[in-house]
Amino acid sequence: MPKLKLSNKEIRQHLGSPSAEFPKYTTQLINLANQNAQGTRPKVVGQLSDLIQKFPDKTLTAWEEWYLKRHPEAIAAATSKIVDMLLQLKEAMNKIDRKLVEQWVRDLVIVKTFIGLRFQEAILKKVADQKGEKHKLATPEEESKGIDGFIGKTAVSIKPSTYKSKRALGEKIETEIIYYVKKKDGIEIEFD
Repeated sequence: MPKLKLSNKEIRQHLGSPSAEFPKYTTQLINLANQNAQGTRPKVVGQLSDLIQKFPDKTLTAWEEWYLKRHPEAIAAATSKIVDMLLQLKEAMNKIDRKLVEQWVRDLVIVKTFIGLRFQEAILKKVADQKGEKHKLATPEEESKGIDGFIGKTAVSIKPSTYKSKRALGEKIETEIIYYVKKKDGIEIEFD
């Protein structure tokens, strides 16, 4: 079966879209600012995937005219949100020096790696404290049996909450299970 490649430039040409050139790195910075500012979210520019389906014509010029009639302030509102965020990012950039970057790298490589790999112990301690019991991590031999640790004398396995849907696939764990969900501000724990 033959394969064809259609470049972004060719797509633009086939659809009669003007070519856009941006200085190096600028689109990455604008994208980052937009992610933070949420300038192109549906509440600002409309639900574009729905709008393009309702659009009755086929040309770019007609789309622009049709869209702007329905959302006349959207481009300006999105632009304002993104420019405001870019100014904040520019201010933040002025605070970045070698020392700050080294601190960030150290936090990622040392602290976050350690915490990410050892958070099970923190979960065990939290649940044990809640139940008024002692906790201990599993030995390598116990780990080979699917045990992550003990709350009192009860063997427990610590799994992400997404594991609940996988249990239907037939894996049998003989221990109590503590489920967790990683959140932006910590870990949410669910247990019996």
